[in-house]
Amino acid sequence: MTKDYITNTHAKEKLTKEELAKIHLEICRRHFAWVNALRFQLREPRAWEAVYKSHNQEYKDKYFVVEEHAQKVEEVLKKYLSPQELDLVMSKTNKAAQIIALQSTHLRELLDQGLIEDFRHMELERLLMECYTQQGASERIKNFPYPRHYATLNLYFIMIFVILVPFGMLQEFEKLGECMIWLSVPFSVLSGWIFTTMEKIGETSESPFEGSPNDVPITQISRNIEIDMLEILNINHELKPIKPHNNIVL
Repeated sequence: MTKDYITNTHAKEKLTKEELAKIHLEICRRHFAWVNALRFQLREPRAWEAVYKSHNQEYKDKYFVVEEHAQKVEEVLKKYLSPQELDLVMSKTNKAAQIIALQSTHLRELLDQGLIEDFRHMELERLLMECYTQQGASERIKNFPYPRHYATLNLYFIMIFVILVPFGMLQEFEKLGECMIWLSVPFSVLSGWIFTTMEKIGETSESPFEGSPNDVPITQISRNIEIDMLEILNINHELKPIKPHNNIVL
């Protein structure tokens, strides 16, 4: 939309194709900055996240690296923003939201220059609002997981079930014969493992951005967005899609 909406049609001063292409790239690069700032915010640690437990941390250190934990957001954003914009963004708490505000300010300037007419300006602003809405939804998933009493009671109920299930199986296997009663041991273990595993799956699923092997691969998604948009603008680049490491992609 940036490529097709920002034109000389209603411009007060006509720009060359190169100048228009520069504006298109500037807006797209600022969008790349927003995507990357958001992924860094979503990877920030929270006290309740399971990936930071000792057993998960050991697996993480051995098999994969979370890029957002190994890099600084400033180092990434400086590739996309001007020094003035970078200083402004880094001084704010919610950096992704600030980048959207910068986009809106730039669109207003283009409207004043006649490079966008009113209808197209409203459409582009609507897209910014949609980006901010999706950002807010992601932040709520990140910051407000299932209520703690739900997670705690669920764990307690499963522990009680695992303790009691062998007593329920003893009588049933005894009916099959005196020697068959020992089968209650492996079947009790299997039943307990199924339910404890389901509980662990629920624990990891409530935080899809923490940086675990089962996360939404927001790092890969961000790279793919950048590659697709650069190719739409017919800009040569050396970016490559992020490949899985040890069959894990983040």
